[in-house]
Amino acid sequence: MVRKLARFALAGASAAALAVSSLASAQTGNAMAGPESGAQDASSQRQTIALTEGWQFNLIGPYDDQGNLAALQPDNWEAVSIPHTWNRVGYYRSDPETHVNTPDNVDKTQGVGYYYARFAAPQLVGGERLFLEFDAVSRTAELWLNDTRIGENRNPFGRFRIDVTDQIRSGQANDLYVKVDNTQPALGNSTADVLPMTGDFFVRGGIYRPARLVVTQPVHFDMLDHGGSGVYAATTSLSGDRATISVSGRISNSTDSAAPVTVVASLLDDAGRVVGSWQQDTSVPAGETAELEGEFDVASPHLWNGVADPYLHTLRFELQGSDGTVIDSIDQDFGIREMKLDPERGFLLNGRPYQLRGAGFHQDTEASDWAVSREEIDESLRILLDMGANSIRLSHYQHGSPVHELADRYGIVLWDEIGLVTAWTNARDQVDAPAGIVENARQQLRDLVHQNYNHASVAVWGIANEVDFGPGRPDFLGRPPEVIADPMPLLNNLAALSRELDPTRAVVIANCCEERGMEEVPIVANAVDAVGVNRYFGWYYGEPDQLGDHLDALRAKHPDKPLSVSEFGAGGSANMHTDNPLGGPVEKAGRTQPEEYQTWFHEENWRELAGRDYLWGIWPWNAFDFGTTVRAEGDAQDINTKGLVTYDREIRKDAFYFYRANWSDRPTVHIQGRRYVDRAYPVTDVRVNSNAPSTTLIVNGMALDTMDDCDLNVCVWSDVELAEGKNEIVARGRFAGETVEDAIEWRLDEGQADTFRIDSGTVLAAEAPVQFGSDDFFVGGTAGSTDQPGGWGRDPIPAEIADTDRRGVVASFRQGDFSYRIPAASGRYRVTLTFVEPDQPSGARLFDVAANGRTVLSSYDVAARAGGTLSAVSESFDVEVPGDMLELEFSPVAGEAIVSSVEVVPAE
Repeated sequence: MVRKLARFALAGASAAALAVSSLASAQTGNAMAGPESGAQDASSQRQTIALTEGWQFNLIGPYDDQGNLAALQPDNWEAVSIPHTWNRVGYYRSDPETHVNTPDNVDKTQGVGYYYARFAAPQLVGGERLFLEFDAVSRTAELWLNDTRIGENRNPFGRFRIDVTDQIRSGQANDLYVKVDNTQPALGNSTADVLPMTGDFFVRGGIYRPARLVVTQPVHFDMLDHGGSGVYAATTSLSGDRATISVSGRISNSTDSAAPVTVVASLLDDAGRVVGSWQQDTSVPAGETAELEGEFDVASPHLWNGVADPYLHTLRFELQGSDGTVIDSIDQDFGIREMKLDPERGFLLNGRPYQLRGAGFHQDTEASDWAVSREEIDESLRILLDMGANSIRLSHYQHGSPVHELADRYGIVLWDEIGLVTAWTNARDQVDAPAGIVENARQQLRDLVHQNYNHASVAVWGIANEVDFGPGRPDFLGRPPEVIADPMPLLNNLAALSRELDPTRAVVIANCCEERGMEEVPIVANAVDAVGVNRYFGWYYGEPDQLGDHLDALRAKHPDKPLSVSEFGAGGSANMHTDNPLGGPVEKAGRTQPEEYQTWFHEENWRELAGRDYLWGIWPWNAFDFGTTVRAEGDAQDINTKGLVTYDREIRKDAFYFYRANWSDRPTVHIQGRRYVDRAYPVTDVRVNSNAPSTTLIVNGMALDTMDDCDLNVCVWSDVELAEGKNEIVARGRFAGETVEDAIEWRLDEGQADTFRIDSGTVLAAEAPVQFGSDDFFVGGTAGSTDQPGGWGRDPIPAEIADTDRRGVVASFRQGDFSYRIPAASGRYRVTLTFVEPDQPSGARLFDVAANGRTVLSSYDVAARAGGTLSAVSESFDVEVPGDMLELEFSPVAGEAIVSSVEVVPAE
């Protein structure tokens, strides 16, 4: 065993090092765990044995510069259970004590790990066949059983099976080794042809989905049909009170003589009654596989109708021998439904418009990373159902069986796609996709379709995401290639394969860049039946109010292509807060990402999307924060913070409740800003997501105005006064027959009562000896900073500012022709304005400042007053506020007016 095993690893490990395999063999227990059931296999003619416990794992690590692996170390074997990944990615910086992931336990190793299990095989007595089945291994798997190399798999996301009947020790202990490699693809290396090449997510390593043994009779439904069940069915027509179901089955005969069999396909309702059936006799030649096709009708069918009525039948395939004995059978959930895409009417479910609404979804959680359980997937889906979602875009690769089975049962419509993301070459001068990458994409598509064909929930097959970047690739994906490769040959290849495999479902793509003013962008929409567009107006570029016109222009350009919005989103940290989401710049790839900006972004994007019924689907990006290794943003490291829910599923951000109020019929009343507890200002707007016919706000026991039918289901009470200390905020929505309320607590420190300290030009107030709020109460002007911004992993470069102990506060500024309308109560106040000249010489910038119409600074020259640039200077004056409003006007005389902070405190 040791000698044979050593031979397969000569590229990276010596025979002596691999001799530790005998140690692992001695230490590892029986990996057989017992029968396992599931929708894919409910056959009493088959035996299914889960390979869950008793595994050992040894992480070797990355290849060196010469392509060699380190030696296996005997002490590095550790006991693990399957599913398992050696990676743990992403953590929150602000409150690590409340999270699983910390800087100390993350592991982003890309390289090779070995898995070993000794398991007892069942006794094979009648010519049965035994298969090893893995639901997914990433990126690649190479397997040895009892000294023999039995195969490999190079799809990180799909199920694969290997017939090990000839290598198994029937009724005895067996030794299994699996070499797993998640090396980042690069030209000439071990994973060079394994998609995805790149992307804003991290491809983990491990046997991260379940593994099992499956024993079948010698004649059986094909177990080697690209990881699929070998039996397939589709609703091919719905007319009047009749549905037509087409069926097919592949039968394998491993005996040395022809096998006469009968295939019976039956559809059973939820009471077990047969509502339609088909059967056919055939003889399968020795050692061959035969395929049969047929159809049957169902009268007055009970349809699968999305979340309203996800009715499922049982699809039963039986394989009978010549004497009528059932020798193989498979039960699967099956929904009778018709799905179509129309350029004018959008998505049609059973002939009726049914706009898809949901979110993009990555498979990782903080608790389990990629090795998620069915229960964790169920929790995620229930959260999205609570939001009002009726659809999920499964991004950016094939997801496992549980999410498909649960989506069938919940009525969630799915967009499935393969791992072709952004790049399809791995050399800077390649114009065409290499043959290996083409075949890998085709393998991923074949696996995706064969394994998920029977699911009622699956609506479309996605063949690529954002392969139209052209020369405008984002920074985190590295430098653009030296030549612009053309994705169209590969896309046309995949589209043709998809239509061949499944003519009943549309081929779709998600693009990023068409009509965005980028040069040399291929029009990838021409390759597919329907399009999703990933657009980030108001985040990476532009403003949200540009989205609607942009979509209308795309629709006019491609009148025959059904159009959807497959991504739009903004970063949002649940632990970062602003008083005004428009007070200053957010950082698309940096730390400044307050939750309130994300909420504003989604509100304004939905304003553009609501009512555009021609869109067949709308999927915000993303359902949950997810792990990636290209980001350092918000309060997180290696996490994309665009989720509507946090990585650990614990916090549903305010944007989640915005969609719940607009998408769900469930009564929703939710006060925004609940995590911004210690408030900066004594006067604030209160925003409530509510789908109630009428909503009342109650502050410290006093009822304010009642609002009816609020815009976008966001009710806003302006200039609400807070008291010193605790403030109880209650929103009460009145629905027919019930009242729903939400209650939170805000606090106002003694030092903030009747006081306004404004950090001008910033969306996040800087820390200072006293609490400042972010820029608010302004009219006009633009925000700026003396600091050089960071992003995409680069830290900002702070400017050195003299004569201040509040460098963070005075580094930002508001400039232009602007004013502040500060809702200060009547009384006398001391106003202090602090200025920093960022770059203009004396005399270049002159401006007046007036308080309630009285000029307090005339032709003010910051550079002259401070003695140069990047030096802070303050001016103070008293002002009487007679009518609950202080207006400060900054009027340019030469250049633009500027201010870095505004402080309004009661005069002594």
